[in-house]
Amino acid sequence: MAGNSTHPGRSVTSKLSAILLALCDGGEHTLTEIVGATNLPTSTAHRLVLQMIAWRLIERSEDRSYRISFPVRMIASDYSAPEASYAHTVMRALPVLAELSAATRCPARIATLRGAEVCTLQPPPNLPTDRMHSEGFLHAAVPAHAAASGKALLAFSPAGVVDRLIAAGLSAHTRRTITSPEILRQNLAMIRVTQMATSQHEFECDESAIASPIFHGSGHVAAAIEISARDLDRELKPAATALWVACRSLSRQLATDLHLMRPTGSHITRPQRTTPPVRCD
Repeated sequence: MAGNSTHPGRSVTSKLSAILLALCDGGEHTLTEIVGATNLPTSTAHRLVLQMIAWRLIERSEDRSYRISFPVRMIASDYSAPEASYAHTVMRALPVLAELSAATRCPARIATLRGAEVCTLQPPPNLPTDRMHSEGFLHAAVPAHAAASGKALLAFSPAGVVDRLIAAGLSAHTRRTITSPEILRQNLAMIRVTQMATSQHEFECDESAIASPIFHGSGHVAAAIEISARDLDRELKPAATALWVACRSLSRQLATDLHLMRPTGSHITRPQRTTPPVRCD
């Protein structure tokens, strides 16, 4: 039995995920309601809730109820699939972002699609992996068609999402920005094969990036991880290898978590196998 749980085999991550799923309806819930929804002991639920407040994944309201934190709500405002809780994806991704940044010496961030923009969350530099509650997380909103993470998400989004973005117009931010619908669609088709997206001076003249999608257990895209680089031609191969490994690992973790955190009688269906990314060498 893991972690004093009434369900054998439940890991700490599965308990955290169960709490996030209990809060993912956007409302406020008391500790008693969280305990009832997650089937966790009250002491365990209270301890984990306090840790999640420190990590800024959830927050406490004035009447001492709990809800998803504002930074996570801001990023995930258009992401409503409860089985693919963006808050849980962020929780899993933050240590990976810190490790990626340290390994590549480049900023790493997690991103999700919100309308025609991609919204990103980036940990501060040199953040220890055991201090995910530190202040200083950076938020940004970038036109999806000009960002590597945006293109990685668009490539695996429903066709209507891409159609609406193109119909609204592809604005130019630099002379390298893709503004042709045909070229963008060709780019997205290639990304679906390689599961690697790049942006070379398309939003800012002095910055490039590479990104790869993360999938949750039912095979749909959950988010993307993006790494910035000044010289993408020189840094592409090592960055792509590290990113590919990280995103593949995260996709597997999300699929496993969704299965383990499912209580008996849950409506969540068994995750399907995620198609592994095609390695970009």
